[in-house]
Amino acid sequence: MHTKIARGEWEPPEVRAARLRAEAEAEQARLIGFAEYANRWIEQIRTQPNRSGKKRALGTVRSYKSKVDGYLIPEFGDTPVRAIDEARIRVMTDRLDAIPSPLNPKSKFNGVTRPVLVVLMMILRQAARDGVIPAAPSISVPKQEPVRHDADRDELDDVAAPEQVEALYEAVPQPWAIMVLFAAWCQLRRGQCLGLQRRDIEWHPDGTATLHVRRQLSANSGDYTGKLKSDAGKRSLSIPAIMHKRLDEHLRENVAPEAKAPLVPAHARNSVPLSNTRWGYMWMDARESVAGLAPRFRFHDLRHTGLTIFAQEGATLAELMRRGGHSDIRVALRYQHATMGRDRELADRTSKRAAARIAEAMSPQDEPDSDSDGHL
Repeated sequence: MHTKIARGEWEPPEVRAARLRAEAEAEQARLIGFAEYANRWIEQIRTQPNRSGKKRALGTVRSYKSKVDGYLIPEFGDTPVRAIDEARIRVMTDRLDAIPSPLNPKSKFNGVTRPVLVVLMMILRQAARDGVIPAAPSISVPKQEPVRHDADRDELDDVAAPEQVEALYEAVPQPWAIMVLFAAWCQLRRGQCLGLQRRDIEWHPDGTATLHVRRQLSANSGDYTGKLKSDAGKRSLSIPAIMHKRLDEHLRENVAPEAKAPLVPAHARNSVPLSNTRWGYMWMDARESVAGLAPRFRFHDLRHTGLTIFAQEGATLAELMRRGGHSDIRVALRYQHATMGRDRELADRTSKRAAARIAEAMSPQDEPDSDSDGHL
């Protein structure tokens, strides 16, 4: 004992006991199986805030858990977390890549591999922070690739014509057809449409109307929530004149008189909003009855249609972001492609006007030839 003290190796009994316990716990942590650790991780992200200090949405946690339960635990089971290396992950990746896409069997991508890999790497990075593994494997997650369509497909292919929007409105039975107009002409997401209440419509003396977007109907809980996809989602919009008459009739015939009555009720003048699931079935029936729509045309594509037309009318990027409730400028930039058609139209009109002025200014003998389209 004196020799250990002289060498600086002696520890008080309680300190030694604590050290041995910590070493045993560390060793046990290093041997923990993937399934046990992944479930701990799910519970951690469900109860603890993220890096920005906000709790994760219920839908986000459910999405992560579906990847863990549906793909990762069946793949790794009780394999020690420290045994999951790059080679083992490549084996899993190849197996996932072989799964055909449920949305588009002809697509080279299935929309499964990337989100599963993202969740796996989140778990392994947390394991590295917890000291379970020295470091997370160096795995590059593939970029998001289009699944519904081929990579060379033009985004304008998913834009419905105004007459197709009208046909969709006619195809949906009352009192739910107003959903089509809110999505296309007010550019709302599905949850925002279902979350609207009578008090969200403000009529003005001149006959115009304003729509206040303040909540959405959660697809997970079926309840109203004031937490939209982003803070920019809470906004006030001018309701286009094309909707005024139909909206007024809808309010009188299908919406209960209370301020909090849902604008899209489960039944006419009912106090319960239509559910996401029931709307999904109605939407699939309606889109199948309209000719010319893109394959697998989504309800969300109506919002894309409305924002595309809004951009074609000359809306600025800031106006697009406000109308669509976007907080990320990169998302709003997607709609700038829609201005190219408008740009071509304006260029042609400019050409014709310039050719006419040149022809007018020049004498007949010096006048250059030009065709009816304004080409010199």
